[in-house]
Amino acid sequence: MFKKVLIANRGEIAVRVSQTLQEMGIRSLAVYSDADRKALHVMRADEAVHLPGAAPGETYLDQALLVRIAAEHGADAVHPGYGFLSENARFAKACAEAGITFIGPQPDVIEAMGDKIVAKRTLEGSGVPTIPSWSGDTANPEALAKAAGEIGYPVLLKAAAGGGGKGMRIVREPGELQAAMEAAAREAQKAFGDARVFVEKYIERPRHVEFQIFGDGKGNCVHLFERECSIQRRYQKIVEETPSPALDAALRARMGEAAVAAARALNYRGAGTVEFILAPDGQFYFLEVNTRLQVEHPVTELVVGQDLVRAQVEVAAGGALPFRQEDLAQRGHAMECRVYAEDPARGFLPSTGQLAQFSPPWGAHVRVDAGVRRGSEVSMHYDPMLAKLVVWGTDREEARRRMAWALRRFVVLGVSTNIEFLAAVVDHPAFAAGDLHTHFLDEHPLTPTPETAVDDPVAIAAALATAGANGAGEGGVPTAERDDSPWQQGRHWRNV
Repeated sequence: MFKKVLIANRGEIAVRVSQTLQEMGIRSLAVYSDADRKALHVMRADEAVHLPGAAPGETYLDQALLVRIAAEHGADAVHPGYGFLSENARFAKACAEAGITFIGPQPDVIEAMGDKIVAKRTLEGSGVPTIPSWSGDTANPEALAKAAGEIGYPVLLKAAAGGGGKGMRIVREPGELQAAMEAAAREAQKAFGDARVFVEKYIERPRHVEFQIFGDGKGNCVHLFERECSIQRRYQKIVEETPSPALDAALRARMGEAAVAAARALNYRGAGTVEFILAPDGQFYFLEVNTRLQVEHPVTELVVGQDLVRAQVEVAAGGALPFRQEDLAQRGHAMECRVYAEDPARGFLPSTGQLAQFSPPWGAHVRVDAGVRRGSEVSMHYDPMLAKLVVWGTDREEARRRMAWALRRFVVLGVSTNIEFLAAVVDHPAFAAGDLHTHFLDEHPLTPTPETAVDDPVAIAAALATAGANGAGEGGVPTAERDDSPWQQGRHWRNV
């Protein structure tokens, strides 16, 4: 087993990984930028090393620097978390060349699954159903038009190296195709340095259902059931849950078998996710493989009863899978909401400032994964996700009610947040009925405007009273906790 692991990340996920490492008797080595000098993930680690600068490119994305720090400080493994370098094959290779274990899949698997065209080709014939698609010469208008016509409109244009909705366009009429392809290619080149775009059949009102997979690189592969991730804003997940309200036992079994088939075809090692599009008629199609831990992994942990980070570490250290398929079962229902420092009334613009109050809810079956505390500074350096609120219930309705209760008791002062927006989603009758699809928020506009947005005076008064009771200084920030160091999550996490 490893003696020390460098966590090549920051914020909430670095706190999360550090906790499991310490429970396993492994020392955690954090890294931090200028902006993160007094961040929570630094305080929680056993050791911490400074990365001079604040921009991601000169700190958390500097591969050579991270490998050198790991070697110099005696780390025998690196955990990349998610985002940043978690799906970077070059980084995984660099770790291996330095004699340091990368806690994740093999570099060639990361590389292959990072290209959507290669991923589809790799998994064809493995028993994984794929959406009808075409990846020919998109610069040839005649070939492009012919392929789109054969697939059948509407079609979806997607960046081969993409994610997060970048380089993506829905085309419903032949006359829109050429202009949409040119726009998608320009956006893909700007976002990923790769202008390749392919065409696939567009599924109307689909659900986004993913399966958690695990392999040990020795031929043993399992799935840990599904997560429903259909509530998305601009192709970014904001609410996730398990089990999916759309799956019965037979469909769950078929999708699980397809996910494991994909894992076996790749001789997969570590944690990963096979993502599917689920059509209204019950047909499902392969979307992509995410070769890392997901932001939403806590809902699986609550329902299946396994620590996925611990399993990652054990497999990376050369061990066999710590569970068999027959050992795994779903118990109850879990939901997760992503809490962001952003202003829904103003187009979800990031909100910055010092957290005058950060009071997450607490109670039975409520979990909050956060990397901030009262007094933390939220700036524009990194992604504005503050925390993940996760709840468990004996069934979906109990979990939904508990989530609604918890959201209304989650008090954050000093920045705007999406908490009220999330509460509106969870309270919506269609959400309560499980009538979900990836365009849910387009069909049910829930975003407030500056004119309709109001502050909750009860919540503010309660927060200020709590701050006073805790001996807060000026602005409700305890003198002992006041500092000028920001805590933010990287923009690179927005594609997860």
